[in-house]
Amino acid sequence: MLAKSLTVCCLLALIVSPTLAELGWWRTAQFYQIYPRSFKDSDGDGVGDLNGVTQQLAYLKEIGVTATWLSPIFTSPMADFGYDVANFYEIDPLFGTMEDFDNLLTRAKQLDIKIILDFVPNHSSDECEWFIRSAAGEAEYKDFYVWHTGKVVNGIRQPPTNWISVFRGSQWTWHEGRQAYYLHQFHAKQPDLNYRNPQVVEAMKDVLRFWLRKGVYGFRIDAVPHVFEVAADSTGNWPDEPRNEYVTDPEDYSYLDHIYTTNQPETIDLVYQFREVIDDIDAELGGDDRVLLSEAYAPLDVLMQYYGNSTHNGSQIPFNFELISNININSDAYHYSELIHNWLDNMPSDKAANWVLGNHDQSRIGSRLGADRIDAINMLLLTLPGISVTYQGEEIGMTDVFISWEDTVDPQACQSNEQEFERLTRDPVRTPFQWSDESQAGFTDANTTWLPLADDFKLVNVKRERGIALSHLNIYKQLRALRDEVTLKQGDIQVNALGPNVLALKRSLAGQASYITVLNINDDVEAVNLDSVFTQLSSQLRYVVVNDKSVRRKNDLTFANSVLLMPKEAIVLSTV
Repeated sequence: MLAKSLTVCCLLALIVSPTLAELGWWRTAQFYQIYPRSFKDSDGDGVGDLNGVTQQLAYLKEIGVTATWLSPIFTSPMADFGYDVANFYEIDPLFGTMEDFDNLLTRAKQLDIKIILDFVPNHSSDECEWFIRSAAGEAEYKDFYVWHTGKVVNGIRQPPTNWISVFRGSQWTWHEGRQAYYLHQFHAKQPDLNYRNPQVVEAMKDVLRFWLRKGVYGFRIDAVPHVFEVAADSTGNWPDEPRNEYVTDPEDYSYLDHIYTTNQPETIDLVYQFREVIDDIDAELGGDDRVLLSEAYAPLDVLMQYYGNSTHNGSQIPFNFELISNININSDAYHYSELIHNWLDNMPSDKAANWVLGNHDQSRIGSRLGADRIDAINMLLLTLPGISVTYQGEEIGMTDVFISWEDTVDPQACQSNEQEFERLTRDPVRTPFQWSDESQAGFTDANTTWLPLADDFKLVNVKRERGIALSHLNIYKQLRALRDEVTLKQGDIQVNALGPNVLALKRSLAGQASYITVLNINDDVEAVNLDSVFTQLSSQLRYVVVNDKSVRRKNDLTFANSVLLMPKEAIVLSTV
């Protein structure tokens, strides 16, 4: 943890004017994640779809979204709600048709919103033709997946290793037809592809090329650390993984330390190969850059390798999970500052930072950190340098919805038990988007929705919040508009904790107004002296954005050496 008296200034070399456009639209972009099942239902079946997304693209424009990435929309039996892909080249009928997807691309282009697809390289569905042919032993596909006949102990056949699935239980399932076990790091219906087979690598590159040529602007790469397992030894076997002595449930994923099934060195090279595909298509088609966003919960030194090295380009946006993974409701301002610096101080100087505070796998901001901190967290997200990533609904302050054991559908929870499911379920963060106070929150005309709606949808919805000056939505929109200021696009950053309760960020650029974000993350009234931590401030500062805890209003003035903050107040100030 940073010492309480320590003031740190990190000068972030993001972009040097006037070459902003040349260096990539994505470097200061606002990405928005859509979970299509829950965004907007256009056909009345209670499940969101592509036409629903197309209908609401104007809303994304309203809130200033640059690009939106869609959780998987490909043909799938939905064992893991689309992350079990049966055909990487088709749209699942639940979401619509390829024509619907083409219409989505056309409308997005009209609105200058870029479409990013979720790419799931680690595994396919067991209903994928590749797996069916591999299980049948066809020569071309025989080694497309990871197979092993297992080991025999005391006359009983057993899986080849002790490896445990993310979804509990063994990573190995016996296939009667093949007379062998296949590997699945997730659900048994999600067999792992074998990336030590060059044919698999090329097949997945072809998937990328297909969708890029259709007009998507890149991919969010799912579950990257799992793509490779340690190489088998000379006898074709793998080692067992060591125990985690702090976990007692032998079925739980965290029972083992996954040193052989995650973050293998070959994974980084595969990301570099995927980037080569992106760069080749950029050269072929021209226009704006295509991008890779990589999902990896991994040590910081590993994540920095995803950016690339002196000879290879990598993922432009290796997701930064420092805050989403490590901040909790009891974290103080020093912890926030430390985690922000973890990324800024380790990131290569010519790369762009990114900030992720919500997604479809994590409890919502308002539930995880407190509903009275929603505005503060969005101010942090949108005034930090680089790229912001917002999960649908965080801009209006949606919170987790309690889903009973009987109504739970998430396989990660369903494969546990009634006592454990709440710890594991991701259903509460995936509930339908709240568009209005009308029937079914304006999400669908159906009588029921695939997951229950939030009880508070009549108060927390887009329609109502548009009409409330200091609603979460309108504060978010003010912050997004502020991001167009040259200082927030190109400026340096200083990050300081002013005691345990107050976090302050200063964005500055020579010849331009400076902006100071100040967050009171706790319940005391705080008087802070910004002159004590930031240099070259004018004596007076102007309120640019306030939240509903504020007693001051936009354009009010205050003195830099005596800024008074109400409990949970969050503000943005500018130099006069």
